[in-house]
Amino acid sequence: MKNREANRTDRKMDEKLNDHISKVIEGTKDIEGPIEDSNREEINGLGTTEKVEEVKEKKLYALKLLYNHEICFTEVDNIRLLRYQSVVIETDNGPEIAAVLGEVKSEHNGVQIRKFLRICTDEDFKKKKKNEERAKEAFNIALEKIKKHKLDMKLVSVHYFLDDNKVLFNFTADERVDFRELVKDLASVFKKRIELRQIGARDEAKIVQGIGVCGRPFCCNSVKYELQPVTIKMAKDQNLTLNSSKISGACGRLLCCLAYEHELYAEIKDQYPEEGSKVVVNGEEYTLSEINVVKRKAQLKTSDGITMYIPLEELPKREKPNTVEEEQEVIIEDI
Repeated sequence: MKNREANRTDRKMDEKLNDHISKVIEGTKDIEGPIEDSNREEINGLGTTEKVEEVKEKKLYALKLLYNHEICFTEVDNIRLLRYQSVVIETDNGPEIAAVLGEVKSEHNGVQIRKFLRICTDEDFKKKKKNEERAKEAFNIALEKIKKHKLDMKLVSVHYFLDDNKVLFNFTADERVDFRELVKDLASVFKKRIELRQIGARDEAKIVQGIGVCGRPFCCNSVKYELQPVTIKMAKDQNLTLNSSKISGACGRLLCCLAYEHELYAEIKDQYPEEGSKVVVNGEEYTLSEINVVKRKAQLKTSDGITMYIPLEELPKREKPNTVEEEQEVIIEDI
């Protein structure tokens, strides 16, 4: 019985994680059968051009912009897009290439729907490749200009937008940087609109990409469609060590994955008394030291300092208010 209960908890935790990963991309439909090489053109392992299948309904798709790896959404009429197919959508900075992640079946309120322009053409691919070569040259030039102006900033990436109207320079800095003279200098060199954008450490990891301590690609780049706040309380609720080197990612911030199972931990712990409180088990009073959700066990301590473990099912449940008045009294006491 206890093993079944533990297995049920493990399955529920796996479901929470899988639900987080597929929250954006639900019901992804792959093309049936192998894709012939003659019908595919690879762009950095993401973009492909395939035969277009016509459909008679409007569909919502999740996409990933290739230049900054942001997740966005678009609606398409009369065309079925294939996974990893390259398309051009309208962004705040003009048309940009994105890779199709899959069809989204559920509604996502509050997300911005980007305008679908077209499936990528050979001309789009050629322009993208040319822009990448120009970006490499611009990166080195920008480094020299930053050194010339003696600015305390780290250049992360350079991007030429598809319509060739602007060049974006992403950088990080510990403090606010006055780069007005640098912008003028870069504009005189490239003869285009220049945008210098200061980004955070997590955004840098999202653009640069890499492998986390788990052996998987960074979550900010491969899973999450928005960077959610991660707090130290999430680590405490999961009984993790508070050693920053153990719970921080390559960006130096708290691991994104701390948020994945936190909801389940909070849900289970909410059923029992708070850790550190007094509980009565089999007529004896103990101090509840820890609730281990994974092992389904509670750690108790006697007044003599003796530690013992009991199945979580034997721990008395938390008494919840029966009336609105009682609930209000509890809230007032907490305040």
